[in-house]
Amino acid sequence: MFKETIDFIRGLYNHKEFVPLHEPFFNGNEKAYLADCIDSTFVSSVGKYVDSFEQSMVDFTGAKYAIATVNGTAALHISLLLSGVGREDEVITQPLTFVATCNAVSYIGAHPLFIDVDLDTLSLSPEKLEEFLVNYTEQQDGLCKNKVSGRTIKALVPMHTFGHPAKLKELSELASTHNITLIEDAAESLGSYYKNKHTGLFGAMGTLSFNGNKTITTGGGGMIITNDEGIARRAKYLTTTAKVPHIWEFYHDEVGYNYRLPNLNAALGCAQMELLPKILENKRSTARKYQEFFKKMDEIDFIAEPAECESNYWLNAIVLENRETRDSFLEATNRNGIMTRPIWKLMNRLPMYRNTWSGDLENSEWLEQRVVNIPSSVR
Repeated sequence: MFKETIDFIRGLYNHKEFVPLHEPFFNGNEKAYLADCIDSTFVSSVGKYVDSFEQSMVDFTGAKYAIATVNGTAALHISLLLSGVGREDEVITQPLTFVATCNAVSYIGAHPLFIDVDLDTLSLSPEKLEEFLVNYTEQQDGLCKNKVSGRTIKALVPMHTFGHPAKLKELSELASTHNITLIEDAAESLGSYYKNKHTGLFGAMGTLSFNGNKTITTGGGGMIITNDEGIARRAKYLTTTAKVPHIWEFYHDEVGYNYRLPNLNAALGCAQMELLPKILENKRSTARKYQEFFKKMDEIDFIAEPAECESNYWLNAIVLENRETRDSFLEATNRNGIMTRPIWKLMNRLPMYRNTWSGDLENSEWLEQRVVNIPSSVR
């Protein structure tokens, strides 16, 4: 079984000696735009490419506003602040995620609460969320209060795992009913749609990431997308060190953050956005080939896009029979030059979040022992 899979992946990627998990794809105007940016001398956070990159994201996603940031974690941090999350507040999220989701909560001095995921989406479960909200929260003066901790629950942050959209209709309805702000961690889901609407646009804000291993990259970088003009204006202000606009004066009227994306990185992003439709088409083609291949194997299941969704298939993933089989697969593939990796260790197992409240995490624990990411680069 392992040898057959290794041979298939090698063939898929033209029999390369080493097949990475996900490498960036540069096949357009990247060098030309970078050179133009350098020639302009505007390489920091002011320049035409920042504006162009933000506009290209508006055009692609359908958001009314896009605010570029230095990375996806910064975008999430600012989004949480804009949603009113403060010290000692609580934020509901999922344990099956990249650590940046929880770190952004911790930067504020707030506390994450972990709700289980669904097996079909790998993202936060509306059913488990509703169970928690009914049993452990109450409404006080228009705020959602945790009856156990006494803290206010300010935000709900589902993460679209590997680019597969969460059940956003149900999650947004629950957030609205319980007076909680929905913020989508869409770091992995650029080019993914739920009910024909781009991820990141179902809550007050959505955040994107353009790290070197993402669908498109700016080297490092992130984005806040929103349909709220007030949020967009304040996001740009806070990420630009809270500087009051003036031709020559430097005046800052509150604590801000140096989170704006440099023009140099945005130049790379502009070229990548031109390639995005081609990248997404190629990635869906790769996913179809994987899906057909793994149909023949009873021991391995390929994770396909959920119902009513169009996933970007950022990272393709498979589910093996148990942890022992998973570890054997990881050993065999990596030893033979095929880069694979397990899913993240659950957040509640990490030392800094070990004492965080968690509900029944049966699905998350089951997935943690079985899921493996396989090569997903553009071919």
